[in-house]
Formats: sequence, structure tokens, C-alpha cells
Amino acid sequence: MHTRKEAAEIFRQLAEGVGRSSQPNFFASLVEQLARLLAVDHALIAVVTDANIAETLAVWSSNGLQANLAYPLAGTPCETVVGHEPCLYACDVQSRFPEDDLLRQLGADSYMGLPLFGPDGAAIGLLAVLSNRPMAFDGLENEVLRIAAAQAGAELGRRQAENALRKSEAAAKESERRLNTLLDHLPGMAYRCLNDHDWTMLLVSQGAEALTGYRPEELENSRVTSFASLVHADDQARLAQEVAAAIRQRRPYRVTFRIRHRDGSERWMWEQGQAVFSNQGEVLCLEGFITDVTDQQEAQRVQQAVVQVASTVTSRVGDGYFQQLIATLTTLLEADAGFIALLDQPVPPAPQGHSHPNNLLPATTGHTVSLVVAGQTRKNHTFLLRGTPVERVVLEQESVVQQGQRFSLPGATLNAQAWIGRRLDNAKGEAIGVMMVFYQTPLTTNAFATSVLQILSTGAAAELERRRDHRHMHQLAYTDSTTGLPNRVQFMDLLRDIGERAEQQASPLALLLLDLRRFKEVNDLHGHQVGDQLLATVAARLRHLDIANLHCARLSGDEFALLLPRVERAALDELVKQLCSLVRRPIRLEHRVFNLDVSIGFARYPGDVANTSELFNAASIALHHAKKRETNISPYTQAMRHTLERRQWMTERLHMAILEQRLELYFQPQVDLDTKALTGAEALCRWHDPEWGWVSPGEFIPLAEERGLIRLLGDWVLEEAARQLSAWQAAGTPLPGRLSINISAQQFADPRLATHIAALTSSVSPSAIAIELTESDFMRDPDQAVIITQAMRQAGYALFIDDFGTGYSSLSYLRRFAADALKIDISFVREMLDNHHDRAIVQTIIAMANTLDMKTLAEGVESAAQAALLAEMGCNQAQGYFFGKPLPADRFACTWLSR
Repeated sequence: MHTRKEAAEIFRQLAEGVGRSSQPNFFASLVEQLARLLAVDHALIAVVTDANIAETLAVWSSNGLQANLAYPLAGTPCETVVGHEPCLYACDVQSRFPEDDLLRQLGADSYMGLPLFGPDGAAIGLLAVLSNRPMAFDGLENEVLRIAAAQAGAELGRRQAENALRKSEAAAKESERRLNTLLDHLPGMAYRCLNDHDWTMLLVSQGAEALTGYRPEELENSRVTSFASLVHADDQARLAQEVAAAIRQRRPYRVTFRIRHRDGSERWMWEQGQAVFSNQGEVLCLEGFITDVTDQQEAQRVQQAVVQVASTVTSRVGDGYFQQLIATLTTLLEADAGFIALLDQPVPPAPQGHSHPNNLLPATTGHTVSLVVAGQTRKNHTFLLRGTPVERVVLEQESVVQQGQRFSLPGATLNAQAWIGRRLDNAKGEAIGVMMVFYQTPLTTNAFATSVLQILSTGAAAELERRRDHRHMHQLAYTDSTTGLPNRVQFMDLLRDIGERAEQQASPLALLLLDLRRFKEVNDLHGHQVGDQLLATVAARLRHLDIANLHCARLSGDEFALLLPRVERAALDELVKQLCSLVRRPIRLEHRVFNLDVSIGFARYPGDVANTSELFNAASIALHHAKKRETNISPYTQAMRHTLERRQWMTERLHMAILEQRLELYFQPQVDLDTKALTGAEALCRWHDPEWGWVSPGEFIPLAEERGLIRLLGDWVLEEAARQLSAWQAAGTPLPGRLSINISAQQFADPRLATHIAALTSSVSPSAIAIELTESDFMRDPDQAVIITQAMRQAGYALFIDDFGTGYSSLSYLRRFAADALKIDISFVREMLDNHHDRAIVQTIIAMANTLDMKTLAEGVESAAQAALLAEMGCNQAQGYFFGKPLPADRFACTWLSR
């Protein structure tokens, strides 16, 4: 069992691991960390395809990462995990899934798997840990796996979203191609050339012909003439020196020089370019842009705009990009104001040759993402589209009004009389925003402005689409799609941040966890669609609670969380009552009315925990206890933690005691009531812990049944009992009759129980063993019990029905159970001398057994009077302190087998 310090260290290490989300090796690091933290032999994370195939993202086995693989889920334990609750097979997993080749290759004996859910709640993968030994996890390991699965599901969902985003990026590249096409139509020449004497052109844009008189193909590779030969002789040396200096200093070059046009005229050129270097520092080529500046000041301004745009695009992202872009735009175009606005929803293009019906757009509002007025950035605003210049831009793609009706900018006192706007489209051709500049006085020309806007709109549209996609991915990663509430990931971040502030300010903080009781029944009976509607209704009620600073979230399934800063205990108790009333209010869906109930566990800082980091664990413990209470409400107490810790420690210690064979069998004699001769014995499990001393079977055996250790414990008892019988036989002191061995209900549920027992006790004859099962366990599935008991009788084992008289078996089933003996429960034997009702029950059981040709064996005989009365009634055998206490094997042999 982990100490609190160890638990904190495990969660710290896990937090470090999951903190690496978005890194390429996230899944590999996570499976390695899980294998080490949980001490398992194998761990894997897989994505599930539509073909029901698991494709692993990371596999840890044999103390190292293994190659990824794909395998069908049919017939594997993983198949039971996907889309369902976590699944644990504490041992014998290969025998349960004999068709699973992967289990056999790994040599796994135990398996635990959890589904991975995407942001929309759909199962998209699985996380599994396997061990070559039996295993059982306590609450700590379970919480570690739940956290790891939640983070892995979030990371997997994020990566899938990124894949979708890459498609939009491909569309952005197409937009870049369009930009190149636009550059080809600008009054200038883009080029790529070698850094040689001739400036041998490798690539030139279509603007070369207008600039030089030579077509691009005539300049490329100097087919007709080299570009260097066109440079004026007086400028060649200076041009070469300035370019060489820029290359040495690894900076762009900006030069002005003259060329001879093909028609013989002389023209002034302005050029900007830079060298492209290899990894070894060698100049691969020169790239740049050349424009004619002789009489074309307008073209020079366009070139400057292109340069500034390039600087804006490469140096900023997100909001900084838009702010710098619109500030640059208003400066370049000498505008009084400008903005970039995002539409509330994309507007698909109108059908070819048509317009939108009645010119009505699906989008109704716009929201500025960057607003500049008089050179100053202003606060963003949301505005209606109808009747605004923005609506016209969306409808027409590009709109220029040189003098029109005055328009008041949203969030500003400026009244515009002229404007120029460009629509921003996504990769699908849908309008997602606009980019506009505004003037307070009429425009006289707009050619330059529309060209610049056209250039800028491509990059702006791509960034706007990236921003929208990023927001959508953030919403998917941190919001529950069913209820609209924050999900577990976002809530845990919120709890950490608010918790830190509460500790800094020494203010109280309360956490409530709510679980809708029997909600799974609703889902199973009415379907998940109805279940989701109920969850959304409950979430809406929680969201509208009139409580200051309340934070709500849906953690998983039917579990909600409420976080309340600065709340006192009295107010908290009142809130709990309010929540119960709120959830229990009937919910009407169509013609059905649902009445839900809720379990609530809560904890407070600093009243219940010393640190806010302990709040979630404390509230979870309280919720666990609330589910077991009739009131359904439980505040956290330290006693709950101590009880849970002891059960966790005991589970771990018991598991180790079984694996290390530190348990011991005691044997209690069974005697014939007539002859007083030994007729057999019952094997009883005893556990002496080095620290706790003797642990009562009444405590550790129910715990083993609850925590999935009972099969492992039962197998050890069967093997040890067979070993001891063989040892007595070899020593010449065999046990007369049969050795009774108790079987749990979980073991009895195995239809191949007879074969399993035979394998574990192969060293002794089946005639030496009697299997005991309680009457209530027989009656859990009577028809199945009939089949199993008949198979065991055919194999040669005797069957005793233990604690008889406390269950509800009928005579019809008793005839079919094929049992050899009924063991009269100790509760009847203890009081039968003084209580005539118990005496009558004992007499009835004996008579019933005689009728069914079964023997009877009384438990708990502690006096000669009890033994005499039982013999008088016709009881065959008995065991109890009157005949002998349970003894270790050696003392039992000396006392009973050496006579």
C-alpha cells in the first residue's frame, strides 16, 4: 500500500509525464511511465479504427519500447474496453481469451484496460496495462490510470484535430500559390538566380517582359541574354559590391540601378533580394524582386507595401498579426481607420450566376479582431451586418465606395464617407471575415489600395481560418460537448489555479462532487440520446444556480463537480440541500417523466484538508461513502481516509502475501458423531502479517472478493491443500476421508471449474477433496450451479453445501445439485439447546438430508451436550472446538493423524 508521500510522488511523476502533451514522444513516454509507476510488464496505447482494428501508438514491453502493431479487437479483452467502462482481469486472462495471440506472445496473466474518449465523448482508443503475474489495483493506481487515459484521450483527440487542420493548411498553400500568381501580374519581376557573374536567372516572373522587354524564358538560363548584361555599365560595379556586402553580412540587399530595355530605352530599377544559404553556409541562390521606378511612384509604393506585409506575416501570429496588419494597412493607404472582422458563421458562396436569396446572409453579426482608428488600437466590438458596408463586401467579394452615405464605425466616433473592403475566404471558398479601410473624405483613386488589399487578404484569410480552427480545437479539448460545461481537463486546471489563490489569500474553498444515482439504468433502458438530454438538463440547472463565483463542470459519465471559493460551512450545507432538490425535480422529455436522484460528497479547505491539492481526492472519498449511505450525502472526514487507506494497504499486503506464499492453512477436524473417529478436515486460511499480526479471515476474505483477489487466493488454497495432502500421504499419515476446501462465488461462476480444480490439485485423487460452497452462492444462478456441480461429481469431487439453512434453496433444486452433504450453520447449532425453534430447524435439515440421501455435518459444536443432541437427531458428522480447534499442518498431524 502506498504511503501518502509515495502517492504524491507517483502523481508528481504522472503530472510530469502528461505535461509533455503535444510532444511527438508523448505516448511513448506515457506508456513507459505507466509501466514503471504501476510495476507492470506491458503497457500500450492504441487508436481504434472503423474496422474494429486497434493500431498501437506506443507499446512498452520487456523493459523497452516495441514496434507498433495492428490487431483485430474481436476475441480480445480490449474489445470489452472500447466504448465501455474500465475492465480488469486480475489473473488467468489468457484462459479467458484463448484466441488473443497478443496475450500469449506477451505472456500476460492479468490485464486492465480503459477506453479513451475523444472531445465529443466517442470512444476513439484504449489504454491497457498487462502483467505476467496476477494484479489488483487500489484506488491510487485506478486514479493514475484514469488520469492517464483522460490525458491520452485528450492528446489523441488533439492530434486527430491537428490532422484535420493540416488539410486546411494545404488549402493555405493553395492560397500562397494564388499570391504568386498575383505577384506575376504586378508591375515588377520576382526572380531566383545564381550568384555568378551573369546573375544567371533560374526563375523569373511574368513581369520580366514589361520590365526588360524580354520574356521570362529568354532570361532564364541566359538563353537570349543575361540579366547582368542589361545593367548599365556605370552601375555594374556598385551593384555587385552592394550585393556582395549584403551576402557577407547575411542581410537583405536593397539597390537602385539602371538597365537597358530591349527597345533601347534606359529605365531605373529598384531591387530587393537576399541570399539563400545551405546548411554549410554556401550561397545556393539569390531571390528577390525588381520593379521599374522611373515614372511609377505608385508601383514603388506597392513594392513597399509587399515588403511591409512580408515583415508583418513573418514576425507576428494571432492577435498580434491582425493588429500589426491593420495598422500597417491604414498607414500604407493613408486611411483614417480600418478593421478586420470575423463573421459569426461561414457564408458559403452563392450558386453560379445567382445571389443569396433576398441578399440575406446566413451570418448575422461580425466581431472585430483588430480595430485601428486614427493610428490607435481600439477595443473590439460585435455589430450587426444588415445594412452595413460589411454586408456589401461579403456579397460582392470586393467593394469600393469613393463617396457614399456616412457610416459610423463600431466602437468609434469616426464617421466614414468612403471605404474599401475585401472579403476573406477560407479554403472552401466560404466567407469568414472582411478587411476594410475607411476615409472621412472622398477618395479620388483606388487602384493602388485595391491591389494592396488583394495582396494582404490572402494571408489575412489564412490566419483568420487558423485562428477559428484553433478556437474550435480548444473548445473540443476543454469543453464537454454534451452539456457545454468545462470538461475534466479544464476543471482540473481551474481547481489548481483557484486553489493556489485560496492558499495565497487564506480563504476557504469547497469542492462538491455529484453522481446521478442509477443513471446507467436510464441509459440502458432508454438509450444514450435520452441520457444525454437528461445530462444537459441537469447541467443547465447547475449552470443557472444563483451563487456568486460558482464553477461547474462535467467530469465524466454522470459525475459533475462544483467549486465554490469563499463559502462557509453553513452556506455549504444549504447548497447541498438545494442541489438535492434541484436534481430531484422531475424532468419531462416528450411523453416521459424522469425522477433522478443524486449522491453528493464534498470537502473544504482548510477545514478538511491542509492543501487545496488534496481537495479532489478528499471529495472523491466522500462521494464514495455517499453512494453507500441512505441519505446519499457525505461530508469528508479523516476517518474515511483512514478506513480507505487501511483497505488499500490491506489489499496490497494481501496481494503480496499470496504471491510470496506467506499465508498458511490451518486444519479443523471433522468427526463421526457415533464413533468419534476422524472423518476428514476443513482447510482454513490464516494470515499473519509481520506488522499487523493476525488478520481476521472475516476481514481479509471479503476484501479479497471485493478487490478481485479471491480467485488468486482460492487457487493458492487449492494448490497448498493438495500439497499438504500429498505430504501427509508421503509421511505415512494420510488424512482419512476428505479435506473440505471453501470455494467463493466468483470461483464458482467459472463453467470450467472442475477442470481448473483438477489442474491445481493434480497431485492428489479427486476422492480426497470435498468442495464447499455456501447455500446463497449456489442460489445466485441455480441452473448454472446444477451444471457445475454435476460436472464436479463426475470428476470425483464431493460437494458440501455450507451454511445451510441461511439461504433460500428449494427442494427442487436441492435434488438437482448433486451435493454429498449439508453443513448445518453454526447459528442454529449454537442456540439449539435453549431455543426450540433452532432445534426444530436442525431436526428439519437432518430429516431433509436423509430424504435426499445426503449426509449432514454440524458446524460450531462446542459442548458435549450439543454433540449428544446432534447424534440423537441423526446428524452424521460434526466439527467445532469441542472436538478440536483449527491447527497448523504439523500440529494437526501430530494430534490427529499419528494415532
